[in-house]
Amino acid sequence: MRKLEQIIERILWESRLMIFLAVIAAIVAALILVVIGTYDIIQILIEMGHAFSDKELYESFHKDAITHIISAIDAYLISTVLLIFGIGLYELFISKIDYAENDTRSSRILIVHSLDQLKDKLAKVIVMVLIVTYFKHAVSIKYEDILSLLYLGAGIILIALAIYFLGKNHHEEKGE
Repeated sequence: MRKLEQIIERILWESRLMIFLAVIAAIVAALILVVIGTYDIIQILIEMGHAFSDKELYESFHKDAITHIISAIDAYLISTVLLIFGIGLYELFISKIDYAENDTRSSRILIVHSLDQLKDKLAKVIVMVLIVTYFKHAVSIKYEDILSLLYLGAGIILIALAIYFLGKNHHEEKGE
């Protein structure tokens, strides 16, 4: 019976390696989003040459450029979430990344020692994604009445509060 228990426990322990599929998927998805964001920026650069030839083209380009650049930033931020998620899962379930721990040039944002650390790091980046998404929509909305402006202001206040509380949490962790 003890032998069977050891086999089952070994299988259960080694089943953590299936998380490696999630790690690979997250890293590949991050790469795809970086390529998409970069493609958006390249498209803007290509269109920029044509935009200065005509005033109407320039006005259209201006609106499109802002939307595409914000979309690129959004793609880069989401790719950052996926990268942190993938590396965090690897460190939590598979193995510590010794190279990252010993590298003096590396950022500590990619080093994860607990699920709570991963959650906090992801939450901060996700809040930034939401802010950029809000900004993208706020730029495209037509503000025709006072209620629309009031909603915009309320959204900005809520964003400021979210940033404040994230910063406050960060300072409390450091003991400041």
